[in-house]
Amino acid sequence: MSGCCGPTNPARDPEPDGGYSRIFSPRFSRSVSRRYERRGLTATERRMVGFLEASLPRGLGQATVLEVGGGAGEIQLELLKRGAASTTNLELSGAYEADAARLIARAGVAARVRRTVGVDLAETPDAVEPADVVILHRVVCCYPDYERLLGAAADHARRALVFSYPPRNPLTRWWVAMGNALLALGAGSFRAFVHPPEAMVDVVRRHGLQPVYRRRGAGWCIAGAVRPS
Repeated sequence: MSGCCGPTNPARDPEPDGGYSRIFSPRFSRSVSRRYERRGLTATERRMVGFLEASLPRGLGQATVLEVGGGAGEIQLELLKRGAASTTNLELSGAYEADAARLIARAGVAARVRRTVGVDLAETPDAVEPADVVILHRVVCCYPDYERLLGAAADHARRALVFSYPPRNPLTRWWVAMGNALLALGAGSFRAFVHPPEAMVDVVRRHGLQPVYRRRGAGWCIAGAVRPS
């Protein structure tokens, strides 16, 4: 995923992968992965990694990681550098795989990375095992049913979960509406979503996690939660 669009009804979308490859193409993947190679993580991604490091009593050492819609896996690679034992990436678009393979090979971590294409966590939560930490970066805004997606993600988080989302205000809602209008003109099924932040955090809470971190940014906001011991 790694953007903020999604099909209005993934189960009924006529495109084989729900249309994600139309937006998250090899060209998009190259742009994101090359930016990472030049500059490292973005500010939002660094904050998400920092939250995970701080939220675990012993840091990331030997932690397992599940990232939903992790794209080429930039955040995962940084967590592996910081001591995580292994990472699993769920992605609906196969366009990232060539760039992901290149980054993984360069980092020398192929034995610690698992990548799966075509698994929708909200639809088939049993397809993947729980992990110590779960990440959704620029993903919830790609999915119409945030409650199912975040509920499944929270159920898979043994120790901590962190997700990012666009701020909900008149400007972003207008911007998303204009973008959706253009998407509709192109006959694609993608739509962007600006879900209510408090409702998203409440989903995580109802699934047994304690929200402990919030950061509101102009471009992306972050919410982090931990599972009480």
